[in-house]
Amino acid sequence: MRTANPVLKSKAFDVSGSYSEPMTINGVVNKSAALLGILILSAYWIWDKFYTNMVMGEISTYMFVGILGGLVVALITTFKPNYSMYTAPLYALLEGLALGGISAFLEARYPGIVIQAVALTFATLFSLLAAYRSGLIRVTENFKLMVTAATGGIFIVYMLSFVLNLFGTQIPFIHDSGLIGIIFSLVVVAVAAMNLVLDFDFIEQGAEKGAPKFMEWYAAFGLLVTLVWLYLEILRLLSKSRR
Repeated sequence: MRTANPVLKSKAFDVSGSYSEPMTINGVVNKSAALLGILILSAYWIWDKFYTNMVMGEISTYMFVGILGGLVVALITTFKPNYSMYTAPLYALLEGLALGGISAFLEARYPGIVIQAVALTFATLFSLLAAYRSGLIRVTENFKLMVTAATGGIFIVYMLSFVLNLFGTQIPFIHDSGLIGIIFSLVVVAVAAMNLVLDFDFIEQGAEKGAPKFMEWYAAFGLLVTLVWLYLEILRLLSKSRR
């Protein structure tokens, strides 16, 4: 199995033997809902904290903890999937701090942008899920290869941009609000959305192979990682269009 999501890598479901409580699709759905609930509550808390006094400095520390802590917990979860029942909720909590702060900041600059980004994210999720379940979108090997390659290319561009930014420069156009910048963001949003399709397929295959029960938490965590990426890219696209 191949997936562009680095969390849901092929070895994650490479299990042998039988389990009294195997992983199920419904189990992944329930745990995904639980993680989303934790993320939303955490994001609402920091959102409310910002709008109480409208001072960014009061939430910047929480945002930093959320971003850095979320990255560390994500790495731990990726290498230790059997800990995911503990680390996945912690990741959702930390990521909520990061997303809540970022969303509050952008909402203050561009009123209405957050509800648009949330609506588009969930509309994309459910539309692609319906298309996948109906067979309208078929996950072929070529499709997997295309999405994986595109995701890797985006990762390289973002890493290069990060390194160049340390030296006071950046890749031209892609971060601007001009036509090229908006087209770039549209492409990234499309690739992030296609990763959801690969995640659906990967989770379905994991359930069919009878992966252990704890993998439900791990699969839900992987799906949340993709959703967070998609939401941030939609938020980035909308902010460019508002400038």
